[in-house]
Amino acid sequence: MIDNGWPIFGFLVATAALAILSKRVNVAYPIVFVVAGALLGFIPNLPNIQLQPDTVFLIVLPIILFSGGWSTDWYEFKRNLRPIGLAAIGLVVFTTVMVAGIAHAVITGMSWPAAFVLGAIVAPTDAIAAEVIADSISLPRRIMTIVSGESLVNDASALIVYRFAIGTALTGTFLASHVVPQFFLVSLGGVAIGLLVGVVLGWANQHIRARNLDDEVLENVINLFAPFACYLPAEALGVSGVLAAVTGGIFMGRRSGRMSPDARLVGYSVWEMMTYLLNAFVFLLLGLQLHRIITTLGHESFERLMLYGVAISIAVIVLRFIWIFPATYVPRLVSKSLRERDPSPPWTWPVILSWAGMRGVVSLAAALAVPVSIADRDAIIFVTFCVIFATLVLMGLTLPFVIRILHVSDDGRMEKQEVEIRIKALEAGMSRLRELEPTFDTETEWEVEGRIVDEYQHRIQHLQGHLELGPDGEPVTENAVDHRLQNAALQAERGTIQAMRRSGKIPDDVYRAIEYDLDLADARLRQG
Repeated sequence: MIDNGWPIFGFLVATAALAILSKRVNVAYPIVFVVAGALLGFIPNLPNIQLQPDTVFLIVLPIILFSGGWSTDWYEFKRNLRPIGLAAIGLVVFTTVMVAGIAHAVITGMSWPAAFVLGAIVAPTDAIAAEVIADSISLPRRIMTIVSGESLVNDASALIVYRFAIGTALTGTFLASHVVPQFFLVSLGGVAIGLLVGVVLGWANQHIRARNLDDEVLENVINLFAPFACYLPAEALGVSGVLAAVTGGIFMGRRSGRMSPDARLVGYSVWEMMTYLLNAFVFLLLGLQLHRIITTLGHESFERLMLYGVAISIAVIVLRFIWIFPATYVPRLVSKSLRERDPSPPWTWPVILSWAGMRGVVSLAAALAVPVSIADRDAIIFVTFCVIFATLVLMGLTLPFVIRILHVSDDGRMEKQEVEIRIKALEAGMSRLRELEPTFDTETEWEVEGRIVDEYQHRIQHLQGHLELGPDGEPVTENAVDHRLQNAALQAERGTIQAMRRSGKIPDDVYRAIEYDLDLADARLRQG
């Protein structure tokens, strides 16, 4: 047990150091975390930090899954429901069954229930690493929609299968005739709980705002306990807490426009930080578990576990390729209407989708949550780590090279659409001001409107410059100059208030208010 604050301090220092290393070597942070976890397993004299398996699930899953649901583009998700469903449900079942068969045959003494637990653990993918890599390379939006949508749904489907496998491993009984009805009952119940909690919390937020009691802190406190408000009641009722958290995240994310602007600005940073810290927590906790496993193994046993890990890792990678290609082309061969509505993508797309099947924090949390009473727990944790290491490090590090070799890239339509939408929103603002002109009674109103319209017209002109790219793909020269000069002005403003603060000429509350405005201006400059 933790009896002082040093482990927490060490965790935060390690997380900061790994974050710096990730930026320094330009590698997605989950890859850095998994390598650090592996190295941690071989460091002697590490503290023995023990957490109850259920505690790991409770700390990690609700926030990770709710956050994934929150950031899901629902309309893009629905447009790509067929490929997402085939990968998130069909591939999960296929991978679970095949890995279970291979594990039972290869790993000495592993029972069928434990093999199915392992199969369910390594079946779901993790989109975080793929998304971080894709952000720097600009993959087609549809590929990223399928990757992130698959990850969101297959976490739920795999963990429901995992739940049944754990129950079988603990009780030793399995009734196939009950599994399918229970699967749907557990799934639908989880969705219902997630929607109900989303509606109740939405009503609570609206009630608070109607009485002017809201602020950015309170709104985000409500959003932070929302994952647990979805997950815990669902688990208590015997339905899927995983699907409840995902559904609640999607529902409340679609209604984030009802939050105050300050709450949204704070909220995005809070969710990003929580996801980052939870990834670090799970991978470093795994390193401590690996250390315990390695120190209790003899040399021969360790080598044997390594071979098991390599075999299952190869199986997981190959099985994804085996599924993705037929799932991409066979439906179109069978259905003429599908071919006409959604023509077959180039062969390079299924290659990228197959290569992006990295495993991550959800698989790791599930492995650490395996009950101690299951005899093959250490083997399951070790093999799961091997699969995560192989898919994250080997596939993750090579994914950018594969993308470049295959010449797969975004056509820039989404960036152009974003600029066009920004322009449309500004034009709507100007139109609204024109509509208000008949109500103006004072010269001040006309002067203020003129200044606002001038600013909007300048921003529209600036954005139109982004639609006119030069030969190098960068905005036209005037826009580049605009960015450079505005940045210089902002830096001068920032330097002035910092100097005044150091000399004691302005109080801290005034300094922070001005700094907040400059931060917003800087963020808008970088985005536009």
